Amino acid sequence: LAPPDDLANEMEDVDFEGEAEAWETEEEDEGVEGSMEEQDDSEVTFTRHTASVFCVGLDPKTNTLAVTGGEDDKAFVWRVSDGELQFECSGHKDSVTCAGFSHDSAFVATGDMSGLVKVWRVDTKEQAWSSEVGDLEWLEWHPQAHVLLAGTADGNTWMWKIPGGECRTFQGPSCPATSGRVLPDGKRAVVGYEDGSVRVWDLKQGSPLHVLKGTKGGVHQALCPQQGGGWGIQASGWESLSPGGWGKASSWGLPPPHGSDSGPCPLCRMPLAAVGYLDGTLAIYDLATQSLRHTCRHESGIVQLLWEESSPVVYTCSLDGAVRLWDARSGKMISEYRGHTAEILDFTVNK
Repeated sequence: LAPPDDLANEMEDVDFEGEAEAWETEEEDEGVEGSMEEQDDSEVTFTRHTASVFCVGLDPKTNTLAVTGGEDDKAFVWRVSDGELQFECSGHKDSVTCAGFSHDSAFVATGDMSGLVKVWRVDTKEQAWSSEVGDLEWLEWHPQAHVLLAGTADGNTWMWKIPGGECRTFQGPSCPATSGRVLPDGKRAVVGYEDGSVRVWDLKQGSPLHVLKGTKGGVHQALCPQQGGGWGIQASGWESLSPGGWGKASSWGLPPPHGSDSGPCPLCRMPLAAVGYLDGTLAIYDLATQSLRHTCRHESGIVQLLWEESSPVVYTCSLDGAVRLWDARSGKMISEYRGHTAEILDFTVNK
């Protein structure tokens, strides 16, 4: 793995020009709300949003700032310690579904469903750059450089140098580019598509290095674990998005377990993978034996899961409005946090 400064300098050489206080949500199903307890375990609440909150991100440098985007066509940057608003990322025309900070927390990017992408300087709280693309599926910052990637419903992946805006596009199949992730070496990106295929792109050359096919349904999430974790690529997808229905997750080197969200454990000495099901089941798989190790039950469908860094602890959020921590070694729940009055649609964990 090259030093971060070298990777940042290498991205400068890419020929871009050569290529064309509580979060309030809308009223939800009464049956779901009725099952949610009134306890509130939160330390801080943020109430600027007036509709569902779709995305949340933390600044990686200090973990003191959060950015959230919602159905109200708004995105806000606010302080985690007390919920104080720092600035509004104004000007969006549709629901803000993507938001995140650059690797050094110098910039924050927000994107809405219509394809309007905006980048803001965190220190001056001013807009630094914006662009419009097709219907937006995802945004991803490069891990070592001020380079932003995005996937759109027309199958394209876009890469911009920020704040200059020099652009390169990577043309995929004629279906949405539904997920993307820059690999730890900073030189390649993995992009998943609705047709179930995954492409590994060379960011400097602009060409696909590999084309992989592993799922019958669309790819929901492309996962690229930390260096030394023993994994190359994992992609998860589904055949049906109906609540309580089964999906599918596929990983190269593993038989395809069934689920809607998945991820490998960052501990290379404990090769585990977690898969979340829409029926509320969290399955822990042993990669060494390629077998199911534990089954952990939830009260309702799992929306997302994340591993704690350098730990066998996996976090889950679900449609019952709770966040839970699980020990993947034993399959036991460590703790449960409540406070939301509706479904949790996204969450993140500080580094």
